[in-house]
Amino acid sequence: MDSAQFQKLVAEASTGKHLPDAIYLHKNAFNALPSALAEFIYNVAKALKISEDNWHLVKLSKNDFRLSLLNYPTFYTEAYPSLKQSVTVDLSKLMHRITSYEDSDNPPIVHRKELMILPDSPSYADFKQVTQEGENAGLYENSRLIGFKQSWLNLIAQHGYELVDGRLFRTAMLADSDEHQIDRHKTAIVRHALSSPMKALAKSGYLNGDYSVFDYGCGRGDDMRELLAHGIDVLGWDPKHYPDGEKSHSDIVNLGFVLNVIEDRDERLDALLNAWELTDKLLVISVMLGTEQFIAQFMPYKDGVITSRNTFQKYYQQSEIKAHIERSLDEQAITVSPGIFYVFKDKLEEQAYLQNRYRRHHGWKQITAPKTPTQKEKATLVITQNAILFDAFWDTSLAFGRVPAIDEFEHSDAIRDLLGSHKKIHRLLCEYHGQEAFELAEVQRKEDLLLYFAMGLFEKRRPYTQQPERLKRDIKAFFGDYNTALTLAQDLLYSIADTTAIEQACIDAHQTLPASIMNDGHSLLFHQRYLDQLPQILRVYVDAGLQMYGDIDNVDVIKVHIQSGKLTLVTYDDFYNSAVPFLVERVKIKMAEQDIDFFDYVVESKRPPLLNKGLLIGKDVEQQSKQRAFDKRLAKLLGVSHQSEALIGRATFERGLFEEGKMIVGYRLTNTKMPN
Repeated sequence: MDSAQFQKLVAEASTGKHLPDAIYLHKNAFNALPSALAEFIYNVAKALKISEDNWHLVKLSKNDFRLSLLNYPTFYTEAYPSLKQSVTVDLSKLMHRITSYEDSDNPPIVHRKELMILPDSPSYADFKQVTQEGENAGLYENSRLIGFKQSWLNLIAQHGYELVDGRLFRTAMLADSDEHQIDRHKTAIVRHALSSPMKALAKSGYLNGDYSVFDYGCGRGDDMRELLAHGIDVLGWDPKHYPDGEKSHSDIVNLGFVLNVIEDRDERLDALLNAWELTDKLLVISVMLGTEQFIAQFMPYKDGVITSRNTFQKYYQQSEIKAHIERSLDEQAITVSPGIFYVFKDKLEEQAYLQNRYRRHHGWKQITAPKTPTQKEKATLVITQNAILFDAFWDTSLAFGRVPAIDEFEHSDAIRDLLGSHKKIHRLLCEYHGQEAFELAEVQRKEDLLLYFAMGLFEKRRPYTQQPERLKRDIKAFFGDYNTALTLAQDLLYSIADTTAIEQACIDAHQTLPASIMNDGHSLLFHQRYLDQLPQILRVYVDAGLQMYGDIDNVDVIKVHIQSGKLTLVTYDDFYNSAVPFLVERVKIKMAEQDIDFFDYVVESKRPPLLNKGLLIGKDVEQQSKQRAFDKRLAKLLGVSHQSEALIGRATFERGLFEEGKMIVGYRLTNTKMPN
């Protein structure tokens, strides 16, 4: 499939969550895609060896030949599931990038899940209800604030809700049996925005100051404070936080999410009737809704359930609560939105509302919102919301060891539109991630450049009069000018002739490398996988030797000779998979003479063994612990130390095993002689 075919098929996809530049769809809904596109997506996953258990959603680009396979393992079990891993595939370049969020405290999350599955899915109604709750709470008013877990949870808290079992709660109550008292006061939470029923009143024009309001079950009174700030005549009562509040007749009475949390049916009915008794014009009733499938996951208690927080909750269905209100009050209940109803005592007011409900749209300007965040806080929020973009910039900065230029970062325009110049963004990211990581990258990049220049001097390459633009920027950032870089590189190259400096560097390396063997005053042995972790002077020493040898992909162990200016490269027959590998090739590089000696061990029976291999592999190698335990047992059997380099011939090695009646199987020493 080429790019044109891909774009054509994506354009034909009507199912899924459609954004301006992409479509998100769960793989369970792939039968709604063009069959060729669905098959292509599966083939991409198969080609990348990503099992079906490790991806659940696909993100299809509308503009590029690109797709992403997204791992949301809790898609069906959490209301707002977190992204565990994304695999972004650039099909035009045949490249892919894996980004893991498994250890992240702030992973991306997904919303409006009902758009990503088919309407006939058993989960469709639940997903749609979750989305509607978020709409009612005003959480989707700014889509830039909802993409990541922490900013989403902060937004929920700012709007005065808590997330319990994936649902938005204004109140919650503790209960576990008939003998337990329900602590309803624990339902009250701090609110920084109007509750959804109050927002409905504002939209309908009832919070313009012409109506008095009574909040029945007002909790901590956050709605009251906001209404008072607007000069509205408002009172409230709550059994815990405002028990002395006067239950006063008012034009409008709000019974917001109270009926859900009363476990006694008679008391629940009393609350509804008492609120109606205080109403002069309009009673607003709001409750939590839940489908039968959602309710079935909890432990039943009376006519409700016990939630995961050990609280009672009566989840209603829309038709159930509407019928209950109308039966109890003998009045018509007008549906405002899912879970919110108006019941008018003043019938003239009811007629006015019904006539104008489709053209009244009153805005609400929040007065009692929290303090305006600082510029730094705003920047941090932008970074959090666009984590993938800014992580890519940070990774580029770490790779360069400096601030990348505009043409050195692919998405430069996007990040500059969000936060300004690269230097400003870099400064903010250093504060966000910590300065230490960048300082280390800066040192390492400078060392890499000095190594490059030093090797040029060692090989007597002519200095370049012209350099690539990126190298020019590196020189300016790290050295100021080219001549300074060459002078420092020359000093570094000369230092490898100082045996005292080489010895100290070997001692330092032995203390810092994941694994190595130090023969005091003589040599340092380490595996070639740790070459880049050497002190800089040793990197120059080793690389100078390698200029005469070439690529070391097949080399296992490197030995730096401290006094003689030599370098030995050793290759074994099966270094990683064998508990005792055998020597295949040894190369000795004599740098002073610019000469190389090769020693091949063609005859297998004469290949010396590598004892104490565990001293050369660090914790980054899976079998380190069992290798070191094996080394200790084998060294004891052969009568050598298990804590240093042990050199013995093949014949001595095999004789030692034979005399003890042992053979090596995996990482075990087993008997060769059968007991009598």
